[in-house]
Amino acid sequence: MVKKCLYCHIELSSDSVIDFCRSCGVKVWGEKMLDAIIKNMEDARSNDDLCDAGRISEDGEKIKKIGF
Repeated sequence: MVKKCLYCHIELSSDSVIDFCRSCGVKVWGEKMLDAIIKNMEDARSNDDLCDAGRISEDGEKIKKIGF
């Protein structure tokens, strides 16, 4: 499945932590805020803190992650 920007629908890198392109993100939040959002999301991913709620694992079981 190809990941696309929520706003302009251009193709995004599959490893992107955000679901929109940089151009649209700057238009919505501004450059400083977007940079902060991306940094925080990348930090959360590296700490394995991104929520997998509702994702289905390869064996068909729902992934449960607890720990806020």
